[in-house]
Amino acid sequence: MRVMQISIDHVSHLLVKGFKYLTDTAHAGCFLFMEQKDLFRENLERDDKYKPLASRMAPTTLEDYMGQNNIVGDGKLLRRAIEADSLGSVIFYGPSGCGKSALANIIALKTKAYFEKANAVLIGISDIRKILESAKNRLSMSGKKTILMLDEIHHFNRSQQDALLPDVEKGIITLIGITTENPFFYINSAILSRTTVFEFKKHTYADLLKILDNSITNKEKGFGNLNIQITDEAKQHLIKFANGDARRLLNAIEIGVLSTSPNSDGVRVFDLKVAEESIQKRTVVYDRSGDQHYDHISAFIKSMRGSDPDAAVYWMAKMLVAGEDPRFIARRIIICASEDVGNADPRALTLSVSAMQAVEFLGMPEAQIILAQAVTYVATAPKSNSAVIAINQAVEEVKNGKQRDVPNHLKDANLDGKAFGHGDGYKYPHNYPNHYVEQEYMNNPVKFYVPSDQGYEVKINERISRIRKK
Repeated sequence: MRVMQISIDHVSHLLVKGFKYLTDTAHAGCFLFMEQKDLFRENLERDDKYKPLASRMAPTTLEDYMGQNNIVGDGKLLRRAIEADSLGSVIFYGPSGCGKSALANIIALKTKAYFEKANAVLIGISDIRKILESAKNRLSMSGKKTILMLDEIHHFNRSQQDALLPDVEKGIITLIGITTENPFFYINSAILSRTTVFEFKKHTYADLLKILDNSITNKEKGFGNLNIQITDEAKQHLIKFANGDARRLLNAIEIGVLSTSPNSDGVRVFDLKVAEESIQKRTVVYDRSGDQHYDHISAFIKSMRGSDPDAAVYWMAKMLVAGEDPRFIARRIIICASEDVGNADPRALTLSVSAMQAVEFLGMPEAQIILAQAVTYVATAPKSNSAVIAINQAVEEVKNGKQRDVPNHLKDANLDGKAFGHGDGYKYPHNYPNHYVEQEYMNNPVKFYVPSDQGYEVKINERISRIRKK
């Protein structure tokens, strides 16, 4: 019997050739491989009468999409790319409920590419590799591209993001990363350099009003088949407390409508009382470990520096309501008292340190009173950054200026210092009139501290001027 030796490469060649034949003759019923069904599209098209209102009302076309005209308005780059089905890898960044996922879903319905959806919180490296391997096979076997929508991409660590990089770079997958966090803080620079970042804004009042009215009147997806009478006061309350979040608005509408029984005329009256019960507390958009933390503390400090006590108290109140650590806020007040008030009012630093100690002693909620006193004092105090300028210039001189040794008369004369002449010739200022005597304290002297014309520094400047004249 004759034995044929077949190489691995030859077997692979035969398999590929056979697969091509079978796929070319698929119309005759010869199927060896069938593309996995796009379950995402199937889910979107499924009967949605049991879905929450926010899910039912999600737009399915660009024409139905509300808001973000700055990036998906007529003629904008992103809209043109979606309409032409030529979208490159992108990052959608913005607050919750502003339409990031909704736009990704529209892309899923419009594209001819295979659409894969995943959440970065729920998958790991092994899952990523399976997705990427499937995308490679899909592209080589059927020429079909893959779009990967990765929700909450900021939860991916560096190694997980690195796993995506080669296939994003080669175009094997088109990445749509969705995040509520600043991508420039949380996403690798290598990924960012291969994607386009689009920033989504909170919905405007006008956007939310359209979304609200549509949910009440839409008979196919909303509550248009019910007889609902919603007052203007109720609308205003819902939109105000939704705070730019369309999902939160729609959830409140659904609760209000379904919990309100029709009256004798068959009308569901959605008034202010119903609205207040449906959305009882405004959402404070603030993340103690994310962008909101840094943005709010920045606004807080800049308001104090800018002598606006009202704005400073507001930003502080927002942070406290959101659960920020009052000790963190107290530390920022101390820094501002020295950095921005300085010697224009030296009492600002004393008061701020005392406030920090009182906050530690009292705790919340009483600590907010102490903080308010310190904030309003620092905000309204005269301002000077002369101390900041002085230390920055002195540090620069130490690093790049002339090298200076300690003058002999200023050296420590303790222990054996006297044997080397340390301290010889030192003049003790308190032994002289006005507690001052002229002597060298630094060779090749440089002026670093220049008092401003604000607050107590006026007196400091007067004294220094008198000394320097002598």
